[in-house]
Amino acid sequence: MSELTKNQLVNRRDFLRRAGDSARLAGIGAALVALHRPAPASAARPNPWAYDDSAFRHTDPKLIQYREVKRFGCSRPAPRCLAINHDGHLLIGAGKFLTEFTPEGVQVSETSLGGEARCVAVAPNDSLYVGLRDHIEVYGPKGLNQTVWPSPGPKTYFTGIAAADADIFVADAGNRVVLRYDRAGKLKNRIGEKNKDRNIPGFVVPSPFFSLQIARDGLLRVANPGRHRVEAYTFDGDLESAWGKPGAGIEHFCGCCNPINLALLPDGRVVTFEKGIPRVKVYSPDGNFDSVVAGTESFSENAAVCGPNDCTLGGLAGVADATGRIYILDFVAGNVRVMERNPS
Repeated sequence: MSELTKNQLVNRRDFLRRAGDSARLAGIGAALVALHRPAPASAARPNPWAYDDSAFRHTDPKLIQYREVKRFGCSRPAPRCLAINHDGHLLIGAGKFLTEFTPEGVQVSETSLGGEARCVAVAPNDSLYVGLRDHIEVYGPKGLNQTVWPSPGPKTYFTGIAAADADIFVADAGNRVVLRYDRAGKLKNRIGEKNKDRNIPGFVVPSPFFSLQIARDGLLRVANPGRHRVEAYTFDGDLESAWGKPGAGIEHFCGCCNPINLALLPDGRVVTFEKGIPRVKVYSPDGNFDSVVAGTESFSENAAVCGPNDCTLGGLAGVADATGRIYILDFVAGNVRVMERNPS
């Protein structure tokens, strides 16, 4: 046998041996990879400590007593507040603009503001009171700037405002108090500060959501979000009543701080707006759960932005008109839903 033939046989045997070794190593490697590869999701054991709120994101259809009849987008990004004027038009504050819409969503006018709008109210004389973060701007019915009120202090964070004949009430989330002003901007008194002698526990406001309305019974309705309830105060600051409990059930208020906004129906019922698990509900004037306007399923974008450590981006607000229609402002989707009660 020639040396060439011997070398060819040796090289062939060497190649086969090395190929076999490689195959065995590959098999062992594949087995090791298989051992360390995470199990498929279907086979993974559930985390017993995981927080699962999916059950509370489903709304019993029997509880939903309203239907959507219209939806329109806001003309400016990042809407934050709305009110309704005596013409039945919506005023939506978004960024440094206050835009007027018809109930059908047609833009009527727009007013440029001195800063980002946080809250807005229409006075009986049609003057507009716009709350920016640390001060109030007053505008005439046609959007002409009349005056600017000075800031109460560096911690001020205005998030809610309501106007009566002679008084303007402003919810200050930074200082956790409601400020009562006269029409000229002079401070008259402070409402809701902790006071044991007056049986007032104080407002708990963990995030920049703090809302109030003036009811037809002459009392303020103030959302105390950290205590998960709605409180009724006289204009002089006496706490008359309170209702609401924490809980994930549909009749309660869940999360760190809900409800975040309020609206009042013509018959005195209270509409509440929640974040985290966003939903809109109706209660009787004394706090008995009535119905659902829209469940969490209606606000998928809004629900997605609220995480376990930061829930300041989501949220809803709303108003009701003289016919009982409810207008829901979605901060995340940037639109307004017009809701009517189902025929009885």
